[in-house]
Amino acid sequence: MQDISLVICGQAGQGIQTVEEFLVSIIKMSGYHVYATKEYMSRVRGGMNSTELRISSQRVCAFVDKIDILVSLDIGAVKHLQHRIGENTYFIGDPSSINTDLVPNRRKIFEFEFNTKAKEIGNKIYSNVIAVGVIAGLLHCDKNFAEEYINDRFKDKGKNVVEKNIDSFHEGYIKGKELLKQQELDLNLEKTDTVVEEILFNGNQSIGLGAIAGGCNFISAYPMSPSTGTLIFLAQHSHEFNIIIDQAEDEIAAINKGIGSWYAGGRPMVSTSGGGFALMVEGFSLAGMIESPLVIHLAQRPGPATGLPTRTGQEDLNFVIHAAHGEFPRIVYAPGTIQQAFSLTQKAFNLSDRLQVPIIILTDQYFVDTYYNIPNLNVSRIQVEHHFIESDEDYMRYKYTNDGISPRAIPGYGIGLVRVDSDEHDEHGHITEDLMGTRKKMIEKRVHKKMEKVQENIIKPELVTMNTTGDYEFLVICWGSNYHVVKEAIEKIDDPNIAMLHFSQVYPISTSVKETLNKASSLLVLENNETGQFSDVIHIQIGIEIPNEKRILKSNGAPFSVEEVIKEIRDRIETTSGGGS
Repeated sequence: MQDISLVICGQAGQGIQTVEEFLVSIIKMSGYHVYATKEYMSRVRGGMNSTELRISSQRVCAFVDKIDILVSLDIGAVKHLQHRIGENTYFIGDPSSINTDLVPNRRKIFEFEFNTKAKEIGNKIYSNVIAVGVIAGLLHCDKNFAEEYINDRFKDKGKNVVEKNIDSFHEGYIKGKELLKQQELDLNLEKTDTVVEEILFNGNQSIGLGAIAGGCNFISAYPMSPSTGTLIFLAQHSHEFNIIIDQAEDEIAAINKGIGSWYAGGRPMVSTSGGGFALMVEGFSLAGMIESPLVIHLAQRPGPATGLPTRTGQEDLNFVIHAAHGEFPRIVYAPGTIQQAFSLTQKAFNLSDRLQVPIIILTDQYFVDTYYNIPNLNVSRIQVEHHFIESDEDYMRYKYTNDGISPRAIPGYGIGLVRVDSDEHDEHGHITEDLMGTRKKMIEKRVHKKMEKVQENIIKPELVTMNTTGDYEFLVICWGSNYHVVKEAIEKIDDPNIAMLHFSQVYPISTSVKETLNKASSLLVLENNETGQFSDVIHIQIGIEIPNEKRILKSNGAPFSVEEVIKEIRDRIETTSGGGS
């Protein structure tokens, strides 16, 4: 077994998140490739939450349905995950937490008195650290690093808490070794020394790091899942990088503070989710009118309204493309990898500053909450670009230029006045109702000329083929967080006629992609929404219509799995080969 899918499941409040963070760290430091993602209910206590970890001898970055080992911390875990459990699934847990009636093969159950041992140590809460120890023992993880992690994580809670957590870990570690001796579990994974030196991030952290690399010195946000992790990450590193953290009273204040900061010479980011962005739309329109740079991170969750606050989806694409009254350019990035999240966020700050247009970084719950190890982040070309000038006495904020981009000054830097206004204005920033002259020129400058510059800076999609010729018959199109799940799926299908095209910029998209699309005899578009929003974007911008039967859609709040994508692709290809359209 070279790729293990291990799931830990229990109630909210049982420390599942602590277990995840602990495990991904010690597994990676022990020389294994690791991937982790979570699904959790919108509640503080109760319900069923789970974390999936893939531990492998090779790089893993995508969600799978299969469960090789289920560590059950609650009696409801088996029922909650029954649709993913198979004949070969092993079960580890306290006798009181495994519903044996639902287990397909009872010989695969390994019972251990988690709760009893935890109470003996001092508190039932230590059962989760015992579980970590069991898994670490099974995987031959480095005990010394685990102890270092515990010391660092719990040192603020006192020596007694640290010691009890270490004792709990050792209890579990011993049990894990005992299970190996029974030779029932074959977890003979190969370790890779270079993995120890790699870095481990989740999506929220990579967005935050990209913002830091882009020169972000202010974040304004009202906490809203699943975007809050970015705010927390930047807050944790605010002193180190001189970042002002503002937890605004609401989303209206958050976006206007962001616009105000850009006006004053700052480099802010605004972070929110779909419902929060709904409140920001008027401010978003203001940024378009006053030609302000603006960087917004929008982590999607299923709607409408409150919807599913802790689940994933790609339902806000149409919303961000068309948001705000009036017409003005905007750019929408949708990173598909940890590396892209870093580089695109960094790029967004420089490009928004240069073109004076809003840029939205569109992620989702699955993406921001997913960890995996990567070799490095490309920081060789990192440069913070400042595109403002020192104003003179005759400074005109909205001066007509050949490319539509007026010189941007900031108040106090130079002797000129920096006038901006939400009303239509002339070159000096004064309000005007000159319909035949100024209004027409401003629309030409603000909409058409700027859009030409936006078009010049479009990021082209990434084509992944399964052969050396670059030819393909079937092209699977995806965007955002579905990069790795589609890539692994087509690699496992291993058909030279199938390729993947991933868009990390979803608006606007380059018309040159039409040639890539036309090379395929059949196009499939996969996305996490009910209506096929990106298929419609392709139709509108490229002129190629994607029929409904070619749209692979999922909108129940769960991410696509590798197995699911494999089945969908094979079914659609079979339909096409059998004479379907």
